[in-house]
Amino acid sequence: MLQTISAFDRIGEENAFAVLARATALAASGKDVINLGIGQPDFRTPDHIVEAAIKALRDGHHGYTPATGLLATREAVVRRTLTTTGVEVSPENVMIMPGGKPTMYAAIIMFGEPGVDILYPDPAFPIYRPMIEYTGARPVPVPIREENGFAFSADETLALITPRTRLLILNSPANPTGGVTPRAEIEKLVKGLARHPQVAILSDEIYEVMTYDGEEHVSLLTFPELRERLIILNGWSKTWAMTGWRMGWSIWPNGDKGAHLYDKVRKLAVNCWSCVNAPSQFAGIAAIDGPQDDVAKMMKAFDRRRKVVVDGLNALPGVSCITPKGAFYAFPNVSKTGWKAKKLASALLDDAGVALIGGPDFGILGEGYVRLSYANSEENILRALERIGAFLAK
Repeated sequence: MLQTISAFDRIGEENAFAVLARATALAASGKDVINLGIGQPDFRTPDHIVEAAIKALRDGHHGYTPATGLLATREAVVRRTLTTTGVEVSPENVMIMPGGKPTMYAAIIMFGEPGVDILYPDPAFPIYRPMIEYTGARPVPVPIREENGFAFSADETLALITPRTRLLILNSPANPTGGVTPRAEIEKLVKGLARHPQVAILSDEIYEVMTYDGEEHVSLLTFPELRERLIILNGWSKTWAMTGWRMGWSIWPNGDKGAHLYDKVRKLAVNCWSCVNAPSQFAGIAAIDGPQDDVAKMMKAFDRRRKVVVDGLNALPGVSCITPKGAFYAFPNVSKTGWKAKKLASALLDDAGVALIGGPDFGILGEGYVRLSYANSEENILRALERIGAFLAK
């Protein structure tokens, strides 16, 4: 056997893709499967965005682009950021990425090494921890608790920071829980971080537009005291139903302490993925600058589905579900069903034809929960809830 470095043995994976593959295989064999596992809007990318990519190809935009992204695309992100946060950033701090994950990867390998700690939310997006482990850094979970509405606790987070801590990862609105951390808690965290100037912050804000019931998304960009050590992760995939386009952006620190990080990530891009393809970037500009009607329609649909999901889950035996305030996920508590979460998710797929993700795939604190994505049609959600109910009633 060829010998690889031990770091590769520490890499996990995003099980939502494994469940998707299994669900697809079952469907190909003739089984009727309803997929509520993958975090992917079931809407088409809006037509004007698609047409912008087609036009770019027809106009001859077939070559390499700068490793940092086209200036026009970065300037579009600047406009978008000003609109959503009221904060003006420089295009020289914006990096266009092939999706959201490269920003996670870049930030984590930039700060992670043996002997340091990286704090990350748990339960959370499943890529954080394996990337931390890959670097040899110690992953320190920040508990995300149901009793807090799946918002992080500033006090609990700050208590975990030590002189070994080099990076703190935050996510609100959150995957997999749908939690949104309120402004007061964020302000308390920011105030406490003043005592820990050595800690960089990666704020995953990919679900920024997806809040409900009047909840406010508070971007960490709005706190100028963090700008010299703040990395923002964002992108096109969720807001404009562009998951397969692999289009993300990140905003990197400015000022004397953090400005050098941008050139480091530029060099990483040159060595790893070269650049983001041109037609997707033109599509990204059209998404930001074009009409937002489709985004509004999508959010109204998600809100309707959210209410159907919560009502339906709370009617199931042994299941309880608090109302998610953001993203398009519910994270119901299934501990009273008598099933372990992953075994329940597996049985529901095999026996009931419903694909969900077991909570432990999102962290050590995910046991007792499953993730259900309502980025599927209301009709399919109702059918899935009926199947889950019938399965649990056996």
